[in-house]
Amino acid sequence: MTPAFEKLQKYFKQLPGLGFRSSERIALHLLVEKPERLPQLVAALLEAAALVRRCTRCGNLAEGALCAICADEKRDRASLCVVEHVPDLVAIERSGAFRGGYHVLHGKLSPMLGVGPADLNLESLRVRIESEAVTEIILALPNDVEGEATCHYITEHLPQERTVKTTRIGFGLPSGGGVLYADAVTLKSALEGRRGYR
Repeated sequence: MTPAFEKLQKYFKQLPGLGFRSSERIALHLLVEKPERLPQLVAALLEAAALVRRCTRCGNLAEGALCAICADEKRDRASLCVVEHVPDLVAIERSGAFRGGYHVLHGKLSPMLGVGPADLNLESLRVRIESEAVTEIILALPNDVEGEATCHYITEHLPQERTVKTTRIGFGLPSGGGVLYADAVTLKSALEGRRGYR
């Protein structure tokens, strides 16, 4: 392969979810199989880089000061769902189960990886709780050590003068999943998060 091809493949490989073979296939597709798509891809990347930024209120993707969700006056401003990343927000929004606001942390606390409170979108969360009429915070963070630590940090650092109900999303067996194939953490969460049947 040529040095330019290898350089392109190396950049693709640095993207999340792409390994050596995937990055090689994408590079070959753009350079050999469908070279007419390359200028469109470059133009789309440049346009996105110029226009897309973080929402100044919640941290979601936006092309203006506010994202479409924060700009929607029909949303319930009293409920705020805290998520780790933008794809988490998209997944919840796609479910149609939540009509409140969101707050994207862009990570979770991880001392081993050097991620502390200052590295996350936590200060603006505190400001929102103090300045907006938030009555409930829904913590939709991962069910792992870092996710639990982040939830604990948030609840410990809520403004004391405000009474805000804090809830955690339930974790358990996926729809269609069996008990036999669930790991111990999932089963523990499913049992702890049980609710009345009738």
